[in-house]
Amino acid sequence: MTFLQELLIAIVQGITEFLPISSSGHLILIPKLTDFPDQGPLIDVAVHVGSLLAIILYFRKDVMGLARGGFASVGLGKDDEQRRLFWFIAIGTIPAVLAGLFIKLGGYLEGFRSTDLVAINLIVFGILLGLADKFGKQTKAYEDMSLKDAILVGIAQAMALIPGTSRSGATMTAARALGYGRVESARFSFLLAIPAVFGAGLLAAFDLSEATAQMQQDALVSGILTFFTALATMMFLMNFLKKASMLVFVIYRVILGVALLTLL
Repeated sequence: MTFLQELLIAIVQGITEFLPISSSGHLILIPKLTDFPDQGPLIDVAVHVGSLLAIILYFRKDVMGLARGGFASVGLGKDDEQRRLFWFIAIGTIPAVLAGLFIKLGGYLEGFRSTDLVAINLIVFGILLGLADKFGKQTKAYEDMSLKDAILVGIAQAMALIPGTSRSGATMTAARALGYGRVESARFSFLLAIPAVFGAGLLAAFDLSEATAQMQQDALVSGILTFFTALATMMFLMNFLKKASMLVFVIYRVILGVALLTLL
């Protein structure tokens, strides 16, 4: 990979991971729309880890709270509220972990790298996002999370393993349908991403250890560049959702999906 390709991948991932428009779908499109070779799933995971580090930094207070909840779960502390949230986030991660293992161990990963699949999911899940955002109430905050909500949003996160769906888009759609406000839906979505992306990064670490030195370097550079792009995008999105709806993302998804089905 050239530095230009690494930079392009980092920018695309850093922006599209947090905007509900599908980062994996856009990463698949890069080799389709440019002369660059397909970067492969290993680089895709590396840039997702860069995004993960940006989430941890931006939501560091919430992450510290969840850490206290984890310690309280083993008797180190008595923060019952954070312990409850810690376990709900953990349980909500299970569907994505099971789906991810099924896809990886079953050898289905490469089969998902289809332009038509990306296009259809962009349109279908974009429309669902628009409906949930228009008709969903805005009465719940992240702290109001229940076990049922964690499981339902977790199932949405598992569905987003199929490119074009969008992890943030699917989880925010589910959260908005359950009555969470726009900002709180994004907050819920990003915190739920932490263990899921960490698990994917851990699985990729085994593949990375067997990769060539050049591939390891490509993964490291791409991940670092993604971190900075992702952090800036997250700051923009959280401010944007305080005063605007999801409509612009819905329109973008539908237009891009139709264009892909028509032109590619």
